[in-house]
Order: sequence, then C-alpha cells, then structure tokens
Amino acid sequence: MKRSGKEALLRAMIARKESMLVAFSGGVDSALLAALARDILPDKSSCVFIDSPLMPRSALEEAERVARELDLSLEVIAVPLLRNEMVWKNPVNRCYHCKKQIAGILKQRACGLGVACVADGSNMSDLEEYRPGFRAMTEEGIVHPFVEAGMTKQEIRNLAKKSEYSFWDKPSASCLASRLPYGEDITEKKLGMIERAEAYLKENGFSQVRVRMHGAVARIELNNKDMAGIFRIRKELVRVFKQIGFSYVTLDLEGFRSGSMDEVR
Repeated sequence: MKRSGKEALLRAMIARKESMLVAFSGGVDSALLAALARDILPDKSSCVFIDSPLMPRSALEEAERVARELDLSLEVIAVPLLRNEMVWKNPVNRCYHCKKQIAGILKQRACGLGVACVADGSNMSDLEEYRPGFRAMTEEGIVHPFVEAGMTKQEIRNLAKKSEYSFWDKPSASCLASRLPYGEDITEKKLGMIERAEAYLKENGFSQVRVRMHGAVARIELNNKDMAGIFRIRKELVRVFKQIGFSYVTLDLEGFRSGSMDEVR
C-alpha cells in the first residue's frame, strides 16, 4: 500500500517514541493513532480512556467497541472532574483546567507502565478552533503526532478509510460540558438531561447532533440536510424533551457547527 509523505512521517515519528500511551476516546483521531501505535510499537503501546461525568455513557461503550475492533487492550480510568472547581464553575478556559488534570493522570499512568510518552489525537484542524485544552496538554508534555506530521482531520479520515477501519467517517464528538454556556455551573443533572436528549435524537437517526442547554431552553443543532426530518417527529420530540426537564425546545437554523458556544466568547 503506497504511503503519502505525511503518513510516512507520522509512522517515523511514532517509531522514534519507542513506547506510547494513547489518550483514547474512540473517535477517528485517537483510534487511528492507537492502531498505528499498536502496529509500529508492538507490546510497547497502551490505551487509556478517561471516564468522567462529562462523558456520555455511549462514548465509553463506543470506545470499548472500537478497541475490540482494533484488538486493543483498553484501560478505563474514572476521574471525578466535577470536584474540580475550575471545571464545574465553567469559566471560559474550563477546558484548560480539565485537560491539565487529565494530563497529570495520564502521565502518572504512563510512568507506572514504564511508557516513554503520552500522545493524543489532536490535529491541524483543531488548531483553527478555540482549544485551551490543547495548550494545557502541550504544557504537560503530551505529544501530538498528527500535528507534528501536519495532518488535518480530513487527512486522518482518509487514512482511516484507506486502512478499512469502520470508524473512518464517525461524526465528531465532544464532552457534554461544551453544551453549556460559559459561566453556567456544570452539574450532573444538567449533563444527564443533555445526554438523554441527544440519545433520543441519535436513536431517531440524527447522527451529528448537539443539544445546547440555555437554562430551560434546549437549542438543537443538526446538519442542514437533517433539518427537514426533525419535523416528522416534532410532537414526540417536544414531549420527550419536556419529560426530560426542558421547558422550551428550539431548532438552531444555522445548523451544527463545532464549538458554537465559543461564538459569543
């Protein structure tokens, strides 16, 4: 199989690390990185999923499914992130404090395993967005192989597709805290409401979806092509969302976009 210059560079970078712990989410980026590390560093790579109230249960289940597909040994570490005041108070740089804590745990685990470095799936496309968490991870010495190789999200998807991995076109995901406006306290109750609302929409065939929570208002973001379809289940959707605890249900006519809460930052 012919390899592009970036892929060859990426593989060489991973090989030079000698051993690697991958921060694994089950998304396209971390899953591909874990698969490459497994192939290039056999018996010298490992994967850790950080579980917390900020992650929906479906994310853990999906990460475990992808790990089985790739024949990876996945370790799950539970982290009570909502005990961190700089996380639950939800300041504009919340992600920085969250990732700082996570990086420390990953580094501690890597040390215990005798692994040379911790790596994540950050890529060049991430650098185009507001990502204080990326800065925190970099400060803590977490390496970013895709960034070092100059690879974008689409290039990562293309490589995963060429490798015939089922997850190559998996929709992008983010933690549940990103559904709340900055400055609004994060609670397990609010996260649970958001998780249940998004699960309902996904069960009805809307794969790329966000339910942003503005007090008692649910603001639904969908891909433009899916907007018309939401009206087929409008009455049931309103009923379900009100049962969950929302007073009002709205559809954002701008559609889905990553990091929409940053637009008013």
